[in-house]
Amino acid sequence: MPLSIIDVFALFTFILSWFGYSWFARRKAKSTDCLARSLHQHRIHWMHEAITKEMRVGEASLLSNLERNITFFASSTLLVLAGLLTLFAKIETLDMVISSMPYADHTSPLMIQLKLSLLTFIFVLSFFQFTWSMRQYGFVNVMMGAAPIDVSGQNENLKSYAKQMATVQDQAAHSYNYGLRSYYFALAAMCWFFHPVLLILMSVWVVYTLYTREFNSKAVKAITEGQRLLKIERDTRMQNKAKR
Repeated sequence: MPLSIIDVFALFTFILSWFGYSWFARRKAKSTDCLARSLHQHRIHWMHEAITKEMRVGEASLLSNLERNITFFASSTLLVLAGLLTLFAKIETLDMVISSMPYADHTSPLMIQLKLSLLTFIFVLSFFQFTWSMRQYGFVNVMMGAAPIDVSGQNENLKSYAKQMATVQDQAAHSYNYGLRSYYFALAAMCWFFHPVLLILMSVWVVYTLYTREFNSKAVKAITEGQRLLKIERDTRMQNKAKR
């Protein structure tokens, strides 16, 4: 067998870390303040404000900036894939480079092909996520252009429409997040070329890093507090309008 017991265990840990964390993050985000949950509330507020404006140049510019970031990663992923496919023709050279490293796990050319295949698969998934995110941001632009103006902000149908725009934008952001997450775990997968134990350690470290940034970072706390302040401000404005 090309895979040793430690290689099988390392690969299992890697897959469990990736898919296990994705499942955990989706479940925890439903009941806990986190980056995804707080930003979704900000997007709803943003779309509610957008439908009250006659000129939406600012909104279009912000959406274009978001889409531009994703386009950069999508094009970069294609370059990475091109490099990985080129390495398949340089297996012997890559084997010599890995063998020259101290403490590196010496493997067969077949194992190197398997590891390159894993990296290629990860970046293909990443490319699909980025391109789907780009398309969904395009959908938001279309919905934004089709949205009529509600100066009072009291039209229930348009408020529901704004929430649907926020939902599409939220899905686009999730796809972008999944694409970035693929990059994180691709860095962990690269450690498998050196040693399977390092793959295990890096998989755990990536999970810890993602959890800290998405659930327990200063940015999350600031965004959550900002969402609370926006809700208070919005409720106050609605009360003032009702008194008038």
